[in-house]
Amino acid sequence: MSKAEIMGNIRRGLRRGEANEAQRAAVHNRLNAKANNLVPKRAQLPHAEQVALFKSMALEAAAEIIELSEHSEVPQAVADWLHVNQIKELVSASDAVLNEMDWSPLGDIQRVERVAQAGDMASLTTTFAGIAETGTLMLHSRGESPTTLNFLPDIHLAILHRSTIVGPYEDAWKMIREAFGNKLPRTINMVTGPSRSADIEQKLQMGAHGPRTLVILLIND
Repeated sequence: MSKAEIMGNIRRGLRRGEANEAQRAAVHNRLNAKANNLVPKRAQLPHAEQVALFKSMALEAAAEIIELSEHSEVPQAVADWLHVNQIKELVSASDAVLNEMDWSPLGDIQRVERVAQAGDMASLTTTFAGIAETGTLMLHSRGESPTTLNFLPDIHLAILHRSTIVGPYEDAWKMIREAFGNKLPRTINMVTGPSRSADIEQKLQMGAHGPRTLVILLIND
């Protein structure tokens, strides 16, 4: 069924005809206004409290948080985590920020920059924002950070800057519109904790549709 047929069926169900110019203008204006939806009170906080809420909600969603003072501490933190968990390869985004870091602490762990593939154990990416309302990471697709890195490996290590944490979803969307204007990234992902499902006999299964483990490297800048 074509889009025109689908929309025609909806109009008939609503007992409406084709929109006139005034109706189209009203919809256009409403979309362009990008007005906020109802914002939960718990997200309307000073920034320090938003950060605390983000950490609380992320931990409640079964994410791990490693707090760091500055960017330069990322390689050692990643190396320590991978060594403890006996992982020998890290599939990484090719962000300029990541490439400027000293990755010598990895030692015999191989860091490769490519699209993630089935069977990869761990990936490393940066993030666009953190949303305190639900402890959620906002990530977007781009050439140097394919979306596969967010979902295919069993473990996702994600770098988040304290300064990019906001209260509600609306503020995160405002940030991304300000960064990209009308040309939004092809894919925007919202990640809240590791993947899980309880569809099978109501038993919680981790990693059902993505990583079993989410590690947030929170840089307190």
